[in-house]
Amino acid sequence: MSSPKVLFRNRCKEKLFKRPVPRKLHKMLQSNLQFVLDALKSNNMLVFMPMSHEPDLFGFFAHLRREKNIFVPFMQGQSFKMVKFRLPIKRGKFGIKEPPNSFFETKIDIVLIPVIGVDGDFRRIGFGKGMYDRFMAALPYRPVVIFVQTKECITKERICDSYDVRGDFLITPKKIYIRGDSDVGRDFSRKFCSHHKRRCRIFAIEKNRKR
Repeated sequence: MSSPKVLFRNRCKEKLFKRPVPRKLHKMLQSNLQFVLDALKSNNMLVFMPMSHEPDLFGFFAHLRREKNIFVPFMQGQSFKMVKFRLPIKRGKFGIKEPPNSFFETKIDIVLIPVIGVDGDFRRIGFGKGMYDRFMAALPYRPVVIFVQTKECITKERICDSYDVRGDFLITPKKIYIRGDSDVGRDFSRKFCSHHKRRCRIFAIEKNRKR
């Protein structure tokens, strides 16, 4: 029998692939993401090279690299390392687009991660390869983690494992979800959400809830 995590992942995948995402929703997500990034004032960011089923933010990231230090994953074994976002872009392992290999040891402020689902502990449901989990576990510090998703797929059930990446924000085309027990999330909510109540939503974590 499949686990709740596997069943939820399958439901999210079905929803994601059922029909193409309208271009308008990608633009709306980009607007919400820009709002959060402007507020956080980060200089060093790890982003991702979008695949066909992920938020189409390539042009947005290309623009950001004119103003920020932008890094992307470069596949290495079962995980990846950070490389500077620069041209040319080629397809690497798993068909993921990658810039040329390089080496940087930079402390990043923000990690942007695509998700297909989020559970009740604000942890990421991905495709099950665990690359982001291994990368984040190896970092000696914790950057701000921002999930992005074009088709909202959220459960209040705690179905993820303790090693699954936990986010501070979830950006969708219509909402900015903020993890209720996140220090950076609470600070953002206090400063910016009072004037954007329709856009912001606090994601409450039930502390004593059993998994």
